[in-house]
Amino acid sequence: MNRNPSGLLFSLCIDGFVKYKTAEGLSQRTVDSYEWVLRKWMEKIGDQPVGKITSADVLDYMTYLRTEYVPHTFAKPNPAHDVPTRKLSPKTLRNHWITFKAFFGWAVAEFKIKNPMEGIPGPRYKEAPVAAFTQEDLAALLKACVYSREYNPINRHNFVTRRPSAKRDEAMIMFMLDTGLRASELCSLKIGELDLRTGKVVIKHGDEGGAKGGKGRTVFIGKSTRRAVWRYLADREDRDDPESPVFINRGNHPFNSNSLRHLIVRLADKAGVKGAHPHKFRHTFAITYLRSGGDVFTLQALLGHSSLDMVRHYAQIAEMDIERVHRKASPVDNLRF
Repeated sequence: MNRNPSGLLFSLCIDGFVKYKTAEGLSQRTVDSYEWVLRKWMEKIGDQPVGKITSADVLDYMTYLRTEYVPHTFAKPNPAHDVPTRKLSPKTLRNHWITFKAFFGWAVAEFKIKNPMEGIPGPRYKEAPVAAFTQEDLAALLKACVYSREYNPINRHNFVTRRPSAKRDEAMIMFMLDTGLRASELCSLKIGELDLRTGKVVIKHGDEGGAKGGKGRTVFIGKSTRRAVWRYLADREDRDDPESPVFINRGNHPFNSNSLRHLIVRLADKAGVKGAHPHKFRHTFAITYLRSGGDVFTLQALLGHSSLDMVRHYAQIAEMDIERVHRKASPVDNLRF
């Protein structure tokens, strides 16, 4: 029997760390991410006693991730390249470092081992600029929801057809734009949490509602979005079942974050819109809300942010946009007094 806690195998310590973080109240997504990162590392270094892991082991693995590791992708291979060139993003590298720091912080407190993270700086990365859809982008996306690509048959006029999922996709895009929901929140939303008479939408606490950090809240949708959702649900046999997902795929299953992203990318490709992804609707909602006179404190509540940091960032972008528009449209400057 091993009476030295620092001699516990890495695999057992991962189990203990995961249980600790779950009890601490972290979201299931965060806990799963921690566990995935740690088990991928264990595949590389082996299941050794946690007390024997050194700073050199951490540095070697971080270097491997930066220079050699090729992340899995569902994208089709490019025949023009024999050697994969896809690399982890700087933010993903930092997320690995954060996982190691959290794990060994727990292990040091639990087993009194030497912390191998001491003196290992976090990888630097620049935050990607926050981008929003333009009005033209949104119009093109909504049009792409409704109609297929143009067909060019021989000896016939060109024509387009209405897509079978037109009502769903149109309602989904309007819903994201009107609420700023995260992808996980939209995918977790059930019919019973939506009131089409008032536009009230309840995002539940915890993993059930998909809210980040387990924080639930109430948001609202406008009349146009309510009509679009009603038209979509009217064709559903389960429209009166409060436990049914609001948005389902062709197999009658709820969307997940990946399938939602793939749908948005396909629609954007058809519409000729660049840089489209579900979270961009959240950015667009926030910036448009502030441009339209909304205040940062209400926006913080609607977005479910625990602090004003990100909301202030949106406010700065909205203010810059207003300044740029005024420079272009200044009445006095344009009348050339």
